[in-house]
Amino acid sequence: MLDWLTPSHFVIFGLLVGFAIAHSGLAALRPWGEQRIGPRLYRILFALVSLPLALTLIIYFFNHRYDGLQLWNLQGLPWIPAVIWSLSFLSFFFLYPATFNLLEIAAIEKPQVRLYETGIIRITRHPQMVGQIIWCVAHTLWLGTSFMVVTSTGLILHHLFSVWHGDRRLKARYGEAFDAAKARTSVIPFLAIWQGRQTLELKEFLRPAYLGVIAFVGLIWWAHPWMVQVTSYVPW
Repeated sequence: MLDWLTPSHFVIFGLLVGFAIAHSGLAALRPWGEQRIGPRLYRILFALVSLPLALTLIIYFFNHRYDGLQLWNLQGLPWIPAVIWSLSFLSFFFLYPATFNLLEIAAIEKPQVRLYETGIIRITRHPQMVGQIIWCVAHTLWLGTSFMVVTSTGLILHHLFSVWHGDRRLKARYGEAFDAAKARTSVIPFLAIWQGRQTLELKEFLRPAYLGVIAFVGLIWWAHPWMVQVTSYVPW
């Protein structure tokens, strides 16, 4: 009865837990680490730990995405590809929260923690969580496998934890200033706007960074078959 429950279900969940511990753990240790080795070196350490774990997750996911029980199969429906790509496209507008300074991410400039309340933060205080949920919904609909359900569950649980964890770190750093920003924003998309605690300023979305998001999604669409083929050569 449980022949469909392949070891890959447990492996992907374990990889997700490991990534969550490393990623969130290093984020929590950031103030302590930056005092000892500096913001730039700590950013590099963070990347050296997070990126290999993320790459391992991506490769394993590609190679096992159809494992387990096929719960549904919507891929034959003519409208489903457009829905999946539209949701995936939307997810990256949240996954890229328009608060990143790329030079800081690369440690070219000194990495800093900022308290934002503009752009997509007006819609949701945790855009990466929202984007990840949208991405998971899209890919779970497309694949329809028990492996994908486990993967989506792990990703969503990690990002829900990050909501609490991120707020906790901002509260510790900014105190009452964060409390004021929290009162004017919401975790649930558009809730603060609907309740009149926030306004939507569309001009704040007219940023060159969003052209980069569109280009990135286009690149993913073009490279997707190639990514599937390349990862299949890794014997995991």
